[in-house]
Formats: sequence, C-alpha cells, structure tokens
Amino acid sequence: MEIIKTTKLTKSYGKARGIVDLDLTVAQGEFFGFIGPNGAGKSTTIRTLLGLIAPTSGSAEIFGKDITKEKEAILSHIGYLPSEAIFYHGMKVKDILELSADLRKKDCSKEAGKLCERLQLDTSRKVDDLSFGNRKKVAIVCALQSNPNLLILDEPTGGLDPLMQREFFEILKERNREGTTIFFSSHVLSEVQRNCTRAAIIRDGKIIACDSVEVLSKTSAKRITVHGAVDLEHLGGMRDIKYAEDSVSFLYSGDMNSLLRTLSSGQVSDLTVTEPDLEEVFLHYYEKDGETV
Repeated sequence: MEIIKTTKLTKSYGKARGIVDLDLTVAQGEFFGFIGPNGAGKSTTIRTLLGLIAPTSGSAEIFGKDITKEKEAILSHIGYLPSEAIFYHGMKVKDILELSADLRKKDCSKEAGKLCERLQLDTSRKVDDLSFGNRKKVAIVCALQSNPNLLILDEPTGGLDPLMQREFFEILKERNREGTTIFFSSHVLSEVQRNCTRAAIIRDGKIIACDSVEVLSKTSAKRITVHGAVDLEHLGGMRDIKYAEDSVSFLYSGDMNSLLRTLSSGQVSDLTVTEPDLEEVFLHYYEKDGETV
C-alpha cells in the first residue's frame, strides 16, 4: 500500500524556488529518506503534503486520501516534526505535551513518560528556559507520543547531541519495526545511509534520483588514494581531489587503463581503491556542467 503518493506536485512562489512536478511514492512500513541541501525544496514538499500550504498544481494523497480535500482525517494519523519547533511562551514542557495530546483527543501520558525518560527531558521546566536541543526533544515527544501511523520528520536531529541522536534513531527504528512509516528529510547523508531503506534526492525543487539507498550508493566512480609522487595533471575523470602531505585522494570515473598507465609512470608507495560513500555519490548527483551546485 502506498502511504504517500504525489503526481506532478508543484508549488510555485513566482520567481522564488518551490517544487516542480514531483512524482513520489512511499510504501507502507518504509523508512524513506528525502535528501537535499538547504533550499532544495524539502520543507516546501513537506508543508504541501501536510496541507500547510496549498499546491499550485498536481496532486498528492496520504493514506489514499487527497491532501486538499481530506486534510483533517489525514493529519489525525500523522506525527510531524518541523525543523524548528516554536511553542507558546510561559508554558511548562508537561503542559505542551498535554496540549498536543488533547488536540488529538488522546491520552498519551504513558507513552510521553517513556519518551521523556529515554530522551532525558525534564517536563517540569518552562520551554522558554530550554536550550535548542531540549526544545527539539519536546517536539520529538509531541510528534511520537500518539503512536501515529506516519512520521514526517524535517531535519529532526538539529540541536541533539550525539548520544541523543543515537537514542532518537533507536526509537525510530523500533517504531519502524512495529509498522510505522517514516518520511525522513535530511541534508545529513550519513543519517540517511545508516537508517533509510530507500531515498529520493531533490535538487532545485525537482527529484533527480529515487531508489534504494544501496543502489543510490553505487556508482562507477571509485575513491582512489595514492601515496607517493605521481603526475596526475593530464589524467581525466578525476573529481573531489584532496591533497595531503604525501598523498592525493580523488573520485575517479575515467578509464582504468589510463589510470594504471599514469600510476606506473610515477613512484607509488601505496594505493587504495574503495567504494565512495553516499555523501560522495550525492555530490555526483549535484554536479551540473562540471561544477557542483
């Protein structure tokens, strides 16, 4: 079953960048990554799906329901975590959590207690006194405490320290194993590679690739690291070149025989050839006319 389905979904802001002709599907139970740098269209996509802004054209369905005609029925089964959480001033954390649960007409106190304990969140403090990371924890509990069928997370780990990030992803993996569908928007590629099964890459408001994380991570390019003295000036097919004191590392997608001939003409003391990680592959998708954009 398709939990999210968009067809030519477009949101135009005039001259400003929005999203253009997005065709996207997310199946039930997927841990789906949505990758792109800031300004690529990730948040616009999410806000359009949630009905916070109206699409210019195209259509989208969540749970098989039209996002513009059945928004209320859809939102009752979604947990949403925005990239920046803003709360009413003067309220305590426990009051925020209770308000969030009341809006859903559910008693979420038991689940909220478990989440607060795991995230080390003090519910007696006022939200005005919290750090950015602790405010993010409040938003996480608000999104997860009702055990929604779909979680839509927009840059969710900003402000969390590494230990809290690890605990947060453990919680998400548990929810996913229980059947929750997760739509995970991020520009931190390592998070997507470690946790998502499938992902889409968005650039300039358009999806430029969508496949399993394993397939997206595969490329004909290899990460080459050469130790020693070699003249690489005339070797084509190199990018993302990194120089060190006695070595050079680069992504290579050219002819392997040309590489071997070039290396054999120099003084190579050591050589490693590895698969690039998703972050390096991502740069490949973002190259336009030979330049990274």
